[in-house]
Parts: sequence; structure tokens; C-alpha cells
Amino acid sequence: MPYGRVENRHALIEVTFDLPDGNLSVEFVIDTGFTDSLCLPQTAVEAMNLPFQFDFPATLADGSVVMLPVHEAHILWDNSTQRVHVLATGNRPLIGTALLDGFELTIPFRENARVSLKKL
Repeated sequence: MPYGRVENRHALIEVTFDLPDGNLSVEFVIDTGFTDSLCLPQTAVEAMNLPFQFDFPATLADGSVVMLPVHEAHILWDNSTQRVHVLATGNRPLIGTALLDGFELTIPFRENARVSLKKL
């Protein structure tokens, strides 16, 4: 399974997108408070030409609700191509716990430490 690293107290891991024009690897911050699959900035979603699926009502930390566009992507994950939802929001790519389900996540919090995922 993939390995990543810790940088500036962020656990980072790469996800490879299976796009019509070829594969593209993007570095994501692991966000254990995010329960869906992936978040990408709107500009990245547009650059990858990910197809729109639906708008999703998301509750923010302050209790407010916003509608977020959800797009479809195919990624290489766990030795196969998987279809996932990508929320178009924020300034930094985030990977949520939906993709971590069934894995053991190890994050030694020190600069440049190795982040690992192991299938359970």
C-alpha cells in the first residue's frame, strides 16, 4: 500500500487518478475528521475535467450548511481502479476516512517521518 510522509505536522499521501489522458498523482493531506473520500480545490477538479454528479449539503464545524459540488473520479487504490466521489472545495487536497476504511494508518508525528497504510 502507499507510503507518505509528515511535513509541517501534516500527514501526506499520494493518490493516483486514472484520467482519459493518463495517470496523474496528487499529494493529499490525511484528514481523519473528513468522512468522505476526497476533496480537491475547484480549479483542480476543472483541470482534470472530472464529471459533475450532484450537489451535497455539508455541515461545517460552525454548524452552518453549504452545498458542495460532488464530482466522480477513478483512482488507483488498493491494487485496483476505484470510482470515488470528489468534493470540489477548499484550498488543499484532502483524503478522508472513507478511503482509509479497512486499513491501519500509522503516522509518526515528526518531520519527514514515513506515513504508512496497511490492509487489515
